[in-house]
Amino acid sequence: MSEVLRLALSPAIVRNALRVALVVGTILNLINQGTPLISGEAVSWFHVFLNYLVPYCVSSYSAASHERARRRAG
Repeated sequence: MSEVLRLALSPAIVRNALRVALVVGTILNLINQGTPLISGEAVSWFHVFLNYLVPYCVSSYSAASHERARRRAG
């Protein structure tokens, strides 16, 4: 597991995961928090944070796992 974590923290994977999280998180926030945002109601900041964190984690784990498998195969 430490190899996957080390790979997930590499600059290239972090940079790409941040891009994915920005796009996917924004879409998820519009879907999940759209009504409060438009109507001016209170927004759940915890859920806003999670809507960015989850795609970041999925993207970085997926990329790191793929990179580990690629290195082992080659």
